[in-house]
Amino acid sequence: MPTIYGVLAMVGTLPPSLVVRYDGQGALPTLRQIVTTIELPMRIALIHALKHSIVPIEAAFAKFWPQARLMNLLDDSLSADLARDGKLTDAMTERFLTIGRYATSTGADGILFTCSAFGPCIEAVARAHAPMPVLKPNEAMIEQAAAKGRKVGLLSTFPPTLQSMPPEFPSSIQLVPKLAEGALAALDAGDRATHDRLVVEAAKDLRDCDLIALAQYSMAPAADAVAQTTGRPVLTTPDSAVMKLKAMLGVTDA
Repeated sequence: MPTIYGVLAMVGTLPPSLVVRYDGQGALPTLRQIVTTIELPMRIALIHALKHSIVPIEAAFAKFWPQARLMNLLDDSLSADLARDGKLTDAMTERFLTIGRYATSTGADGILFTCSAFGPCIEAVARAHAPMPVLKPNEAMIEQAAAKGRKVGLLSTFPPTLQSMPPEFPSSIQLVPKLAEGALAALDAGDRATHDRLVVEAAKDLRDCDLIALAQYSMAPAADAVAQTTGRPVLTTPDSAVMKLKAMLGVTDA
C-alpha cells in the first residue's frame, strides 16, 4: 500500500522523525488535513542582546526541553546602546515592544529574553502580551536563590546588570554584587578561556556568601569551575529559565 513519508518535514513544519501514513483507502489526505491532526511542538522565541547567550540557552533547552521549537532573535545593538546611554530609556522600551510584537506575530507560544540588564523593558513586553508567558532571563534563578540562601553573591560580566538586576531580588536577601572586569571583552574577542578565568577569579570575593548567582547566560559554562574554586553552590540562569517556562506552559515529561 502507498505510504507518505516526511511530507511535513519537506515543507519545514515538522521534524523528519514524524511520519504520516496512508492506508490506501479513499483519497490521499491533503497537507492541511495532516497538519490539523498533529499537535506541533510549542514554539519559543529566544530574544538576545548578546550573541554569547545563544549557545548556553540552546544547550539548556536540549537538556530540559528538547521538543521545543526554538527561534533566535539577536539584536546586539541593544547592549551596545545601553552601555552607551548608561540607563534604560523610553526609546529602548519601545524597541523591546517592537521585538515582542514581531515574536508574537510568528506564532510563538512563549518568549524568553536572555538579556539580563533590561528588566523594566521586558516587563513592558509581558504586560503587552499577557497572558502569554514572557520571561525575564533571571527571574527563575532569583526565585531559586531566595529559597536557598540569605546572602547571595551576584556575579556579572556586564556592568549595567548590576544596576538593573538587584531591585528584582526580595528585600530579605543580602545581595553582594561583583563585576568580573574584562571577562565580557575577552569573550567578545573569542577568548572563552580568559573569560572563564576572570569569572572564577572574581568569584573568589564571594566565598562568604551562601551561594553565587551568575547573571549572564554566557557565564553558564564557567559554573562548575566557580563552584569548585569557591566551595559555594552556583546558580545559572539558562537551566532555571527553561524549567520555569516549561512549567508555565503546562508541559510535562511523557
